[in-house]
Amino acid sequence: MKGGHSKAMIARMSRYLRGLERIMSGGTTTINSKALGEMLGISDSQVRKDFAMFNRLGHAGIGYRCEELAEVIRQTLGMNQVWSAAIVGCGNLGQALIGYRGFRQRGITIEAAFDENPAVIGTTIHGLTIQDFGQFAATIQELEIQLAILSVPAAAAQKTADVLANCGILGILNFAPVNLNLPDSVSLSNVDLTIELEQLVFAVVQKQKVD
Repeated sequence: MKGGHSKAMIARMSRYLRGLERIMSGGTTTINSKALGEMLGISDSQVRKDFAMFNRLGHAGIGYRCEELAEVIRQTLGMNQVWSAAIVGCGNLGQALIGYRGFRQRGITIEAAFDENPAVIGTTIHGLTIQDFGQFAATIQELEIQLAILSVPAAAAQKTADVLANCGILGILNFAPVNLNLPDSVSLSNVDLTIELEQLVFAVVQKQKVD
């Protein structure tokens, strides 16, 4: 990954942040690497290794100050600023994503939604009116949208992603079950729900064999 951080390490940073926010909501102000690792199922040596990049963040006798650590992680993940995003593809999944509150909690605001289906265009979902995809270029320029969440059918995914890239989108979260070819200027993250479910079922089957 760019910046020298592996995908696995960034995933752990996201878990650290969620864990810290959870315990801070309960009043905890400090935590050490062992306690944080045990809570998240990560070895304390891995926690210390990950946090070694944050010079002088640990404090003798107390470990880490939760809010201080959380803020540094937010900065590392880019979550200390607001990101504007658009949803492209407003079928059942896209409509559900429009209403997902977790985006805003991470500083991501859904500013626009697009589709090519006349039956969907013009409808309002969670206060957001779905626009014709033909208006995408003009709208993202006007609203200065940086990210796109792609939830179109697999057959349309590459063509749609090409349009997003050509319009200046910086990053795409892809829910379509297909590999996309994009220029280096566009960051890509894939979420394949089918694969995730298959892995879950496999894990259940393996556990049943052991039991």
